[in-house]
Amino acid sequence: MGIAQYIREIGRGHEGARSLDIEAAADLMGQVLDGEVTDLEVGAFALAMRIKGETVDELLGFAQATQARCLALHSDRPVIVIPSYNGARRLPNLTPLLALRLAQEGAQVLVHGPRHDPARVTSAEIFQALALPPADDAATVHERWHRREPAFITTEALCPPLQRLLDVRWVVGLRNAGHTIAKLLQPVVDAPALRLASHTHPEFGVLIADLARRSGADLMLLRGTEGEPAADPRRCPKMDVWLGGQWQADLSCPAQDGVLAEMPLLPRQIDAATVAVYIQAVLAGEKPGPAPLDRQTELLLRALDRLAAGAVQGQRA
Repeated sequence: MGIAQYIREIGRGHEGARSLDIEAAADLMGQVLDGEVTDLEVGAFALAMRIKGETVDELLGFAQATQARCLALHSDRPVIVIPSYNGARRLPNLTPLLALRLAQEGAQVLVHGPRHDPARVTSAEIFQALALPPADDAATVHERWHRREPAFITTEALCPPLQRLLDVRWVVGLRNAGHTIAKLLQPVVDAPALRLASHTHPEFGVLIADLARRSGADLMLLRGTEGEPAADPRRCPKMDVWLGGQWQADLSCPAQDGVLAEMPLLPRQIDAATVAVYIQAVLAGEKPGPAPLDRQTELLLRALDRLAAGAVQGQRA
């Protein structure tokens, strides 16, 4: 079939490119994920979308196609889904701490992302140092939830064709639309999934907020910490929550203002082993956890309770 007709639409440059509707975007992504196109076409798609930027309709179509090719994780109660695709470069990666805090409070937590990144410290590596290796299948995910532990699953296990698209980055040198879609995955079925979404550029935050409203999503959006969806431990970021696509004022919070009076106690090194020791100390109550993560945990748990109580069912209808 080929995707040349779509590339002609999206590949006309930043000013001349035309956007795809949901159906066309789903067809395009489906062909890419199913390996029905050449490597040259995949590269053209990746670079064209990188230059043009995605619209909400395109993200909805891409996500629809990707979702259909994902491992389905059944649940009888709401799940917090945390995408972890950036890792740590200068600050410690505290996404595993957030996941463990939430699980400690009884939440079912799914974290997904890459196993390794040559330039970053991944959540997978920190979980491994905490004796929590990646889950390989749905049965292992449910076993972790039963033990009140967060379940980390690699993208390769969650959606193998998406991992192949993400790997294009190592050939062309740039991230592509697959990285955006990976952060929007919703693999949970039979129950709501409260997803975390982060942004580093304000315009992307506006795009995801619009997507949350239009798709009726359950979602927390915040400025990422080096791209990770855990609140910056130094200063609380603005956090917004949508349930059923409706913004929840009482579950959201503004960014922290003013001068930072005191730096939180953080590990001096960002390697997986050091961060794992720090996380264990925080969970054991031997060291104080960062206040912004405490606030994020509180908001997520309250949102999860509201989903569990079915308080937003009327908004979904």
